[in-house]
Amino acid sequence: MTDSNNNVAKKVGDTRAAFFKSFFSFLITFVFMFLSWIVLSGKFDPLLLWLGGISSFFVAYYFYDLLFPAMEPGYGKVFFRFISYVPWLIWEIIKANFHLLYLAFHPQMKDLIDPHIITFKTNLKSDIAITTLANSITLTPGTITVTADSDGVFRVHAIDRESADALPGTMLKKVAKVFGEKI
Repeated sequence: MTDSNNNVAKKVGDTRAAFFKSFFSFLITFVFMFLSWIVLSGKFDPLLLWLGGISSFFVAYYFYDLLFPAMEPGYGKVFFRFISYVPWLIWEIIKANFHLLYLAFHPQMKDLIDPHIITFKTNLKSDIAITTLANSITLTPGTITVTADSDGVFRVHAIDRESADALPGTMLKKVAKVFGEKI
C-alpha cells in the first residue's frame, strides 16, 4: 500500500470515528430529551409520545453537541464525578442561603454587610472547568462571578468578608477534581 493510500485510509478512519462520536452524542441527547419530556409531561397517549419523540429528535439533531460535545474515552468518569459534585454544591447553596438569612435579619445588618470584589487566579485550564467554577460561585447566594477569563482569573463580588474569605477554597478543589485538573 502506498503512502497516499495510507493517508486516505487514515482520513476515512478519522471520519468514521468522528461520525460515531457525533452519533453517540446525538443518541444520548435524544434519549435524555425524550425521557425528560416523558417525566415532565406525564402523558402516555400514543399521539403525545410521538410528538414528544419528534420534538426530542429535532432538539437532539440541532443541539447534540451542546450537552455531550465530544464523547472522549474519559467522558464517563467526568460525568460521574460531576454527578457526585452536585449534592455537595446543593449543600453549599443551602448553607449560603442560611448565612444570607442571618445577615438579612441581624439587628446590625448594616455593619455585617460589607461588599467586596475579590480577584483570584486558578490553575484551571479547560473552559468547561472554568465555567463550572464560575457558575458554582454564582449559584451560591452571596457571591456573583463578575468575570472569569480563559487564563483562570476570576473577579467575584461577595456580600460580606466571610463569603469573600471562603473563595476559591474547597469549591475550586472539587471542580478541579471533577475535571481531573491539578491545582
